[in-house]
Amino acid sequence: MLFNKNDRIGSYIVVFPHKQSSYAETYRVKDINGKTRFLKLINYSKLNHRQLDDNGRVIEVEISKQLNHPNLCKYIDSGIQIINGGQYAFLVTEYISGETLSQKIIRDHELSVYEIKQIAKSVLSALYYLHQQPIPIIHGEITIQNIFINLAGNLEDLKLIDFGHACFLNQPPAKPNLGELNAFYLAPERFAGVSQVQSDLYSVGVMMYQLLYGKLPWFIDMTRIKDSDKTDTILSERVKALDIPSIEKFELDNQLINCIIKSLSYDVEDRFQTADDFIKAIAGDIIIDRQSTKRKILSSDTTNSSTTSKTHLSKKGEGFAAIAGMNELKEQLREEVIEPLHNPEEYERYGVNIPNGMLLYGPPGCGKTFFAKHFAEEVGFNFMCVTPATLKSRYVNATQENIAKMFKEAEEKAPTIIFIDEMNELVPNRESDVHEMSRSAVNEMLAQMDRTGERGIFIIGATNYPHTIDPAILRAGRLDKKYFIGAPDKTARIALFKLYLEKRPYDFGIDYEELAKLTNNYVSADIQLIVNDAARNALKAHSKITMPLLITAIRDTRPSLNIEEIKRYEQIKAKMEGTISNKQDTERPRIGFKQK
Repeated sequence: MLFNKNDRIGSYIVVFPHKQSSYAETYRVKDINGKTRFLKLINYSKLNHRQLDDNGRVIEVEISKQLNHPNLCKYIDSGIQIINGGQYAFLVTEYISGETLSQKIIRDHELSVYEIKQIAKSVLSALYYLHQQPIPIIHGEITIQNIFINLAGNLEDLKLIDFGHACFLNQPPAKPNLGELNAFYLAPERFAGVSQVQSDLYSVGVMMYQLLYGKLPWFIDMTRIKDSDKTDTILSERVKALDIPSIEKFELDNQLINCIIKSLSYDVEDRFQTADDFIKAIAGDIIIDRQSTKRKILSSDTTNSSTTSKTHLSKKGEGFAAIAGMNELKEQLREEVIEPLHNPEEYERYGVNIPNGMLLYGPPGCGKTFFAKHFAEEVGFNFMCVTPATLKSRYVNATQENIAKMFKEAEEKAPTIIFIDEMNELVPNRESDVHEMSRSAVNEMLAQMDRTGERGIFIIGATNYPHTIDPAILRAGRLDKKYFIGAPDKTARIALFKLYLEKRPYDFGIDYEELAKLTNNYVSADIQLIVNDAARNALKAHSKITMPLLITAIRDTRPSLNIEEIKRYEQIKAKMEGTISNKQDTERPRIGFKQK
């Protein structure tokens, strides 16, 4: 960044350097009256010809001067600055306190159908204004990163921001720079350099699809594809039918789904022709029938093999909603794992690696396998569950072949989560007393696990004995993340009792706080057993499940973990997290002279 806090840019004082892009820097500044503004500093030498008009003026600045709509930031000022011998344009707009839609999703995890509709209608309202200008303005980069939620208002007050790739409709075609844009938001004609009204409406459809289903339409992992092949790869993927997952969501109806499908049609003439029509369809004023998204020239050819290729549907389920408690772990996984998996292109732009896998470790009976299955549902990936028994073989090289086949199948069905239970049995420490065949299996796993994120594969290992796993498996680039799942705390135990009792006939006088106090150090499996025993006794008595029945079941059920085991796992956790070191490390001899 060229400027720091309290530096001056013309008559503006920098309050906070915001971020740097390929051609500009953005700052929060104060004007001469002390009002907070947003300033964008644009480097002329970094612009391409499409971003300048015939008079050498920055198109983004010229467009901003025309804007006067509640869903667009107001223009304040602009000018030219000479900095370090270079020419820069600066653009000042109103400052809005809030967050991007992408940040809101990370924080709130998902949006209701009502919220999705409100966001779409507000964005479309801004686009309708842009498209109705004397010379229509095409925004060109509608993504969840460029929609700004005003925290002082509601969703109707959101702002469509960043006109860095906007253009006037009368500008000549120019192919997009896929290194600067999210290709999955671009309409098919954009790859040929054509930008028009319907191109923006296509991007709104992508946004709605992502908000509804938690993934991008026709998404493929682009990290292993050459730049020269990316356009052809993306367009060939869109020949396939659009995946419409079956989900249960309040107020979700076929009308909204049909609106999204129509906006994502390959052919321009099959999409909404104006933003106003799109708004009316979302509101139900125009009835939309289900249609195909396929390109007409291809969809009419029923013998085309590419249109009948096998599609692997994502796993359905409740996701994290089915898991009681563990809120801190869920939040951590959303930020560190789920968000990168859902937005790999964005992370790639910033040079942030996509995680390859994670290890869930802790005492038995704490729900590691259960958690992994619902993690797959939360992410929306295909799910493969394997155990060492299904992979290991007594025949020479057979185990390695089974491992290779597993990864090949996962890559064919990508994106896929491979869950390996009892991970320590499959990849034991090679320095321990293990058979040579086990060492070969570890070597094969290491070879297959390298760069799995780029192949659309995410690995989850689960074990009760993480310290017996070969250290190479746990290094960066393999199982990047390690999460301890221990005995549930009081809050989690309350949630577990509620979860297990939820669909059973129980008495309304249940004291969950008391049940949690009585089950300290009980694991998830213990609590499930307690509820099952109480339910069985209630069935015999033809009564509801009562507090006395639950207390009796608790007294008859010993916790799976004793104090010694809990302490042992606390030591394992500390060692895995690096908060304690091995004995040999702590007793390392000093280097130097002995003191007398």
